[in-house]
Amino acid sequence: MLLTADTWKDYRLLDAGDGEKLERWGNITLRRPDPQAIWPIRHDQAWKNPDAVYHRSKSGGGQWEYRTSLPEFWTIDYGDLTFRVSPTGFKHTGLFPEQAVNWDWMADLIRTHQDEELRILNLFAYTGGATMACAAAGAAEVVHVDASKGMVNWAKENRDLSGLQEKKIRFIVDDVLKFVEREKRRGHTYHGIIMDPPSYGRGPGGEMWKFEKEIVHLIASTMEIFDDHALFFLINSYTTGFSSIVLEDLMKVMISDTHPEGTISAGEVALPIDNRKLYLPCGIYGRWVRND
Repeated sequence: MLLTADTWKDYRLLDAGDGEKLERWGNITLRRPDPQAIWPIRHDQAWKNPDAVYHRSKSGGGQWEYRTSLPEFWTIDYGDLTFRVSPTGFKHTGLFPEQAVNWDWMADLIRTHQDEELRILNLFAYTGGATMACAAAGAAEVVHVDASKGMVNWAKENRDLSGLQEKKIRFIVDDVLKFVEREKRRGHTYHGIIMDPPSYGRGPGGEMWKFEKEIVHLIASTMEIFDDHALFFLINSYTTGFSSIVLEDLMKVMISDTHPEGTISAGEVALPIDNRKLYLPCGIYGRWVRND
């Protein structure tokens, strides 16, 4: 199934093509690479006048070319949530707008089950889009785990910008596998688990992560802290060549055996391109949700 994040007001994907995308973040327009956009662009004037352009380096990485004077950061809203946006040296902005479709799904589930004391675990939690959505929807506790101290601090800023200081959110800088193993020993369980694992990465102690090698181990470990009356499980992946069918099969084998009372679905997440009837693919998702 294709899920599209089409309810944004402060973010728009203006166009995409020739390996790039043109986006409006609030009132600022950014042009940056996207390897999925291989079709030709329209030669609109907008492509020629962005506020900043990200140029890849032949040796890896890249840098921003600022064509207008931009603040170090600015904010955009999604419903009642507010997020800090800032161009980074690795082309990202601190937010993946396509994930709004998953934020809404989780928030709706949490609101529908307000009578339950729901504990949510967000692994590889980045700057906390999903964390804030779950906390704002009424989760009793959200545990936010990421190996990058800088990203966790950014998430704390998003909490404050969104006015969620009174919500119970625990921010943890740690390797996710080590954290999950400790939670198992402590006897802690969660009613919702979210994971957005990178293709490659390193933990704070230099631990190596590779998606294809580690994902089975990670899911197996999280199943040991997945509550008997769990509500949902969400996996996102941006790993090139990893099919949503494989992700669905993986979740059927590893989750349905222990939690047969739920339904699994999988597919792609995409952003609609303004005025073109086209969609930019932005990774895959797999969902397990309890049948009520």
